Amino acid sequence: MDEFFAKTNGPYFYLSTKAKKRYTDIAFPDGAYLVFGKETKGLPESLVFDNPDTALRIPMGKNLRSLNLSNSVAIVLYEALRQHGFGDLI
Repeated sequence: MDEFFAKTNGPYFYLSTKAKKRYTDIAFPDGAYLVFGKETKGLPESLVFDNPDTALRIPMGKNLRSLNLSNSVAIVLYEALRQHGFGDLI
């Protein structure tokens, strides 16, 4: 992950069940990176807690642990695309 951050400039949005903000509470700037962790572990907690303004969550029921990673990516990516008018998608 360090190599990725060294080669890119952000902005970064960190998706985690531990984040306080919802993914719908943010306006995704053009060129933003959506950073998801491993399906088994999620992101390192330090990324989430050190970046509270850009750490985001998907609202879920109290007793649910988390969503499948591919579903989570699809949900948040679709919102980012929607905010940008879906670009070249028809």
